[in-house]
Amino acid sequence: MTFWNLGTLQLEEFRPGIRSKAEFGDNLIMVCMEIEAEKEDRGHKHNFDQCGIVLGGQIEMYIGEERKLLSANEAYFVPSGVGHGWKTFDKPVRLLDISLKE
Repeated sequence: MTFWNLGTLQLEEFRPGIRSKAEFGDNLIMVCMEIEAEKEDRGHKHNFDQCGIVLGGQIEMYIGEERKLLSANEAYFVPSGVGHGWKTFDKPVRLLDISLKE
């Protein structure tokens, strides 16, 4: 069992421009991540549901044909098989993301 304090959680380099900390269970993955300013994922999809909440900053997300600018305390849900992506702006964004383990 693991407990996190999201205010003090230490993140590590995951890929260029993204730092994260992940906890892997038998069925779920919980990830806290910080994405640098001016980064973009132009889209991908996968065969599992994914959801999360913005902890700080702003991020534009698209899920299917819908686009929305999300700020702290706003959440998202991505159904399995639906294309989605995101874009950050002039400040980093911090997210808590949860998905099924492949």
